Amino acid sequence: MKRFFLSVICLTLGGIALAQNATLPQNITLKALDGSSVQTSAIQNDGKPIIVNFWATWCKPCNRELNTIKELYPEWQEETGVKIVAISIDDARSASRVKPHVDGNGWEYEVYIDQNQDFKRAMNVVNPPHTFVINGKGEIVWQHASYVEGDEEELIEVVRKVAAESEK
Repeated sequence: MKRFFLSVICLTLGGIALAQNATLPQNITLKALDGSSVQTSAIQNDGKPIIVNFWATWCKPCNRELNTIKELYPEWQEETGVKIVAISIDDARSASRVKPHVDGNGWEYEVYIDQNQDFKRAMNVVNPPHTFVINGKGEIVWQHASYVEGDEEELIEVVRKVAAESEK
């Protein structure tokens, strides 16, 4: 039991440390849905906010979150210029299901597969869904693990604040 609480404290402190002006790791290779390789350094949005969401095809809360955001995304883009990058952590056994899953849900996000989970580890993601907001300087300014209905309201408020700060 002591080990469990110590793990929770370490994970919490690790998440806090990461959120304080840390930036996205730049040299991790992801796979695009067309099979090409993409470096994490390519995750950019011309100085506007980016939402990076770690998810998996088998994760029900992940799918609820991304489907809820799907309906709001066009408005969010128009208002803030935000871009969503969805990072699948499906492994080699289930990675072939990612593209049909994305297409079937009609997600208009940039989607990459972190098959070896290198990006997941570098970002200290334990379980999906795990969402980060990146500001125009590429700094991680907010993160949230898990999803319950209504979390998208907090997410867009953070994005609005980040977008307003980048306009100054």
